[in-house]
Amino acid sequence: MVAVKPKNCNQYRYRFYNIHTEQIEKSMKTPHSEIDTYRYQEVEKHIMTMVTSGALGLDDKLPSLRSLSNNLNVSISTVNQAYIELEHKGVIESRPRSGFFVRQESRRLPRTKTSPTPMEGPRPVTRSGLIQTVLEAVGRADSVPLGVVAPGESLLPLKEMARITASVIKSDPWRALRYAPIPGDPELIRQIAFRSMEHGIPTNLDDPLITAGCMEALYLSLRSVCRRGDTVLIQSPTYYCFLQLLETLGLRAIEVPSDPETGVSPNELKRALQTFDISACVLAPNFNNPDSSLTPDETKKEIVTMLARHDIPLIEDDVSTDLHFGNKRPGTYKQFDTKGLVLLCSSFSKTIAPGFRVGWMLPGRFRQKVLEIKATTNVSTSSPAQMAISEYLRQGRMERHLKKLRGALEKQMDTMQLHLGRHFPEGTKVTHPRGGAILWLELPKNIDSVELFFQARAKSIGIVPGAIFSTQDKFTNYIRISCGFPWSEQIHKGIRTLGEMASNMTKNEHMA
Repeated sequence: MVAVKPKNCNQYRYRFYNIHTEQIEKSMKTPHSEIDTYRYQEVEKHIMTMVTSGALGLDDKLPSLRSLSNNLNVSISTVNQAYIELEHKGVIESRPRSGFFVRQESRRLPRTKTSPTPMEGPRPVTRSGLIQTVLEAVGRADSVPLGVVAPGESLLPLKEMARITASVIKSDPWRALRYAPIPGDPELIRQIAFRSMEHGIPTNLDDPLITAGCMEALYLSLRSVCRRGDTVLIQSPTYYCFLQLLETLGLRAIEVPSDPETGVSPNELKRALQTFDISACVLAPNFNNPDSSLTPDETKKEIVTMLARHDIPLIEDDVSTDLHFGNKRPGTYKQFDTKGLVLLCSSFSKTIAPGFRVGWMLPGRFRQKVLEIKATTNVSTSSPAQMAISEYLRQGRMERHLKKLRGALEKQMDTMQLHLGRHFPEGTKVTHPRGGAILWLELPKNIDSVELFFQARAKSIGIVPGAIFSTQDKFTNYIRISCGFPWSEQIHKGIRTLGEMASNMTKNEHMA
């Protein structure tokens, strides 16, 4: 059935406006503690829906501040703030003595979907060269920050962490300068145990172990449950540093497809278990890097139960779960673990302190083995960093900060999607995540993402080519883009330049 737009455009807008107004009024009545966005962001979404649906077109005038304020039952200042944000995004413009007008039409890119591919046998991992080139952008301040997943400076609690760090060192300098216990700072362990219990994960006060970032937690987990030559099941696409870790440890990989919406299918997992000798699994159920898939909680429980029947350890990357956009935090594999087979790995790098490199893990039945390996690698994690994060958590600052961070990331991701639709060529598709800080772009099939990566690198623009997210020759026309930094003219210029490069590559292919 094809919807026919009424001849009277104002009639169409009126009907659409009333329907959407009812929805937004309902959300405005929701208690503030139950929503993750400020009121002006709801008004902003309301206007954006009208623009992207075609109810408001190019050069159309927006409702006045007063009329929208009355209709949505919000203050004039709330509407004004929404209009300022939309003007900053380039969606609307203010014309003196005339009001606000739609500045340019907005095309939303369709969703990308992973095409099913035949499951291949175990493969050695050989992606380290290109991965090392990509990792050279980490910590660089002279490039457009679209390749590294981390919150922008203005989104981190810089002043609070600086003050707390100075305070804990001054109050107990000997504790700050000596080695921390191998399991970690006792107070930080206690804080993590409390937070885990709050999130529905059965945890004892001495279960968590502190690591140097999530990567060390993953390394310790793999060393504890695998031996060189073993086969590890991963989802595809998967975080390229996981692949580098498998290569370093001499492990082979079996890939099961990850759907951009729902992650790994239990049926695909079951088929892999029936076909191959799997020693362990490494999965990211919540906002997988790079496709940002979110595995439903019922599916998580089914997967944990299935692996438990085979006594196969499951290493869970939980680094992005706190960055959910919904009202409820997603569950984890770990909360369904009854046999101690799930090793949950996480960190504070994506939320409050990337440079502190403080991670943590719940290793289940493998705790003693993990401790033995840690004692022979880096011994213990930075004492001052552990003390500062522990105090930050003790003071109850984390949840307030996370609420602000989640709202900012959702807004930045929405802005990025809007501009991708304007600047990238026809045929481009993108994920629509419900959390995290990254977008997974599927470009027209004739675009080589590695070539695009090097072209962008020459222009000091950081992106990540899709080829390094798999051991197989897949995702060659995909790229990953980070939305961690607030929208700026620098990022806008970078996206516009990337879009031009991708468009030129498409044109050159057609000419050839």
